[in-house]
Amino acid sequence: MISIVTSIYNQKSMNEIFYQNLMENTRNHFELVIVDNNSTDGSREFFLAKKNVVVIHNDGNYNYPYCQNVGLEKASFELICFLNNDLIVSPEWDVRVQEIFRRNSNLKVLSVATNDHIENKLELRRISRKWKRIKYPVQKVLGNSKIALNLMIKLMYGNFNAFCEKRFSKWGYQLIEGFSGSSIISTRQFMRSLDLWDERIQAADFDLFNKVKKLSLTDKTVMPVQLALGIYFHHYQRLTLRKKYPPFKNSPSMISLEEKWGDEAGELLKDVIG
Repeated sequence: MISIVTSIYNQKSMNEIFYQNLMENTRNHFELVIVDNNSTDGSREFFLAKKNVVVIHNDGNYNYPYCQNVGLEKASFELICFLNNDLIVSPEWDVRVQEIFRRNSNLKVLSVATNDHIENKLELRRISRKWKRIKYPVQKVLGNSKIALNLMIKLMYGNFNAFCEKRFSKWGYQLIEGFSGSSIISTRQFMRSLDLWDERIQAADFDLFNKVKKLSLTDKTVMPVQLALGIYFHHYQRLTLRKKYPPFKNSPSMISLEEKWGDEAGELLKDVIG
C-alpha cells in the first residue's frame, strides 16, 4: 500500500482528471493526501467528497517542500509518492514502482520518466517540442478545461495507456541516474533520515537530488536518485504559469538553491541526462 502526497491550489479541472486517472491506473489500494493551499474554485470540496482522500487545509499558499512535509506527516503508509496534481500516471505504475524497490535494496529515492526527463537528450527534445506544438494551440482556443486537457493527451499520444505499455515493453525496470521533479518516490524512514524536504528551497527536487547524491558518494548502501525508464507519466507543465498566485506565506525564510549549494550543485548534477 502507498500514500500519495499532492499539493494543490485551484485547477479544479486538472484535479478531477488527476484523481480519475489515479483511480483507473493504480492497481492496489492507495491513500491520497491532498495539501490544499486555500483553493477557491471548489477543488478542496471535490477531494473532501472522496473516501480514500485525506485533505489538509492550509491557511494560505505555502511552497512545495513545506506542503510535502505536511503531507508526509499525515500519510499512513511507509512508501510515499510525492506527485504533482498535473500528472497522468500509467497503468500498473504502483505495482511496478514497488517491484523496482524490491529489486534494488540500495534504492532510496525513485522518479519516473516524463516529458520533463527521459532516456536521452535527443528523445527529450523531440517529445518536448511535440508537447509545445500541441499544448499552446489547444490552450489558446479551449483554455484549461477538461475537454482541452483530455484533447491534449489524445493528440500527444493517441492511446496514452498503449504508449506507456510500449515503453514498459522496451525499458522494463531499467534505471538511470536522474529525476523528474513532478514525481518523487521514497520511504518515510529515508526522508526523515534526510531531515525531510528543506522548506527554505522551492527547487526542492534539485535539493533532494543533491543530498542523496552527496550521501551516495560516501555511503555505498545508498544509490543516487534513479529514473525508472519503463514507467512513464505525462506532466502538463505549468498550465497556469501566467496566473498570479498568492505569495508564499513562508517566503521570508526561503533561500535559493545556489545560496545553499554554491558551485557544488553543478558537480553533483553532472551525471544527470537532460
